[in-house]
Amino acid sequence: MLIDTHAHINFVAYKDDGDEVIKRALENNVCIINSGSQKDTSRRAIEYAHKYPKGVYASVALHPIHLRAQHVQEFLDEPRTNPSGIIRGEQELIDFQTREERFDRDYYKNLALDSKVVAIGETGLEYYHIEKYDPAEREELKKTQKDVFVEHMRLALDVGKPLVIHCRKAYNDLIEMLTPTDYRPPTTAGGVVHSFVGRWSQAEQLLNLGFCLGFNGIITFARDYDKVVKNTPLERMVLETDCPYLAPVPFRGQRNEPLYVKYVAEKIAEIKGVAFDEVARATTENARKLFNIW
Repeated sequence: MLIDTHAHINFVAYKDDGDEVIKRALENNVCIINSGSQKDTSRRAIEYAHKYPKGVYASVALHPIHLRAQHVQEFLDEPRTNPSGIIRGEQELIDFQTREERFDRDYYKNLALDSKVVAIGETGLEYYHIEKYDPAEREELKKTQKDVFVEHMRLALDVGKPLVIHCRKAYNDLIEMLTPTDYRPPTTAGGVVHSFVGRWSQAEQLLNLGFCLGFNGIITFARDYDKVVKNTPLERMVLETDCPYLAPVPFRGQRNEPLYVKYVAEKIAEIKGVAFDEVARATTENARKLFNIW
C-alpha cells in the first residue's frame, strides 16, 4: 500500500472524471488525502472523502495564494539551481485567476471537525508569486500571509490535527515562525512540509522541529534535491503527487494522478539505495501515524 498524502482531485482538472481517477488509485492500493485550498475546494475534498468508506480523506485550509485576487502563470518544470540537472520533457504551464478570500475561522473549524478531515492544509507562505509587486506591497502581503498562517496553526491545535504546510521562497521565515521561543509558545500541532524544495540545512531545521517532509514528482526530474532525499530519514518522509501538477517521469507534461505516486517511491528507493518495499512500508506507516488513519 502507498498513501498519496497531497492530491487535488477536488480541483477543476478532474471535474469530468474525478471518481474514475480515485477508483483507479484505490484498486491499486493507493490511498488519497485531497487537500483544500479555499472554501469550495476544501468542501469538495470532504464530499469526495465521504463517497468512499476507506482510502480517501481530506484536509481543509485557505492557501496563501488566495489571499489576493491575481493572475497566476508559471512553468513548473524548472529545477532550483542546476539547469542541466533536469530531464527535459513537455513544459508544464499553469495559468489561472485566483479569487480573493478572507480567512473565516468558524467556517474552516466547522469543516475541520468532520470525521474525514485528517489535517489543516494546505496553508503556509507563498512568496514566489508576490515578487511582481512593489516592495511595500510585498511586505504587506507577507504580513497578511503570516497572520493567516498563525490562525491556521491555532486551528490545528484547537482541533488536534496536523498541518499540511505550503512553502515557496520562504523557508527561513517558515522556520522562524515554527520555532518556539520564550516569547512565542508552540502554535502548531506538528505536520508535514509538503513538496519540499529547500536546502538540506533548511530541511534539517524542519526535521529538528518535528515536521515530516513531503516529496513528489519533482525528485524524478530534478537532481537538486538528491542530497535532501538521501539525508532525510525514511521515518520522516511521506509521499505525495500534488496532482494534477508535477507529474513524475515518465509522465512529464501530462495530468498527474495519485496512481503515479509509486514513481516517487521508486526514485526515493534509488537515491537512498534501499528496496522499494522498504520505502513503501515506512512512508505508509509515517502517513498513518501523522494523519491518524488506520
